[in-house]
Amino acid sequence: MLREVTLEDIRPIAIGAGILGTGGGGNPYLGGLHLASVIREKGPQTLMDPFTLADEALVCVAGTIGAPTVSIEKLPEGTEMLRALRLLEQHTGRQFDAVAIAEIGGSNSMQPLIAGLQAGIPTVDSDSMGRAFPEIQMSSYLFGSDAKVAPYAMVDAADNAAVVPSAVSDLWGERIARNIAVSMGARAGLVACMMSGAQLKASGVHYTMSLAHHLGARAIEAQEQKSDVPQVAADVLDGEVIFRGKISDVNRRTAKGFARGHVRIDRFSPVSARGSKDDRLEIEFQNELLIVRINGEVVVTTPDLICIVTEEEGEPVTTELLRYGTRVAVIAAPAPAQLKSEVALEVVGPRAFGYDVEFCPLPGGVIGRRPAG
Repeated sequence: MLREVTLEDIRPIAIGAGILGTGGGGNPYLGGLHLASVIREKGPQTLMDPFTLADEALVCVAGTIGAPTVSIEKLPEGTEMLRALRLLEQHTGRQFDAVAIAEIGGSNSMQPLIAGLQAGIPTVDSDSMGRAFPEIQMSSYLFGSDAKVAPYAMVDAADNAAVVPSAVSDLWGERIARNIAVSMGARAGLVACMMSGAQLKASGVHYTMSLAHHLGARAIEAQEQKSDVPQVAADVLDGEVIFRGKISDVNRRTAKGFARGHVRIDRFSPVSARGSKDDRLEIEFQNELLIVRINGEVVVTTPDLICIVTEEEGEPVTTELLRYGTRVAVIAAPAPAQLKSEVALEVVGPRAFGYDVEFCPLPGGVIGRRPAG
């Protein structure tokens, strides 16, 4: 597993987290530029094995809340995470010992590294999704323990800041935070979910930063060897390339702090016996890719991972960068076990997003396992 993150680690993390982000989590290229500037100033960031964290340690999660479509146009000031962290410390009168990862997807995989470096504390190699989700209550730290989303602090690129001391539920915590984020221009820094080391160890999806790095490194190696990069990425995640084709339609809008819409992909090279050249795949998304239909039949749903990558290079394609004519491959990979329990599915399953379909889990899975070596 990784023990520190250096400049050389940023590209593989960006690629791996971009794939794991299932289309969301913010633009990994822009997140990588931000992280690189902080590492050049302060040096590498320490990455902590979650099981070396003391049970009584105080941990928070840090990330960006808002619409990915906005994040590529409205750049951060750069210290939003640090300012939100200090504001929450000031409100509670307690100091944090470490920063955990809200979601390993996209740019939000790097925000806790930036926050930890700026605050002078380590980042824990653990997140709460093993992917990305659009709403903050969709977190194993919350449905997997008695931790709560509130109190939390939010800041924007200007001098606007807010502390929410309590919420009647984690869902209401999300609703309040989303409205604040919209008022801040659909992009804000968020530090939330105060918990102990014991709670993190019991509920987190562990070693996902190390997995993102490994996945990205394998993708880079496959690019250099002119191999089938999407297939290599699928193999790393114990998944499958379910479709290859050209994006033929994108319907995307920014609404209520989310990027919502659907994308249609027409097949140009069959990869399995179940399809013909006329096959059509459609994906619906809310920041993240949530449900896949091939010729009208549901084949994959949240919380299993749906990942779009470029067909030749295997680079992640986030929802804000979906473009007509792009040649892509669609990967389906099994979600971590923490997302498949009955309690978890009430929060992150297809019905939580309004789809009246049963979740049929993909077999296997590697997300959340301790890496070898």
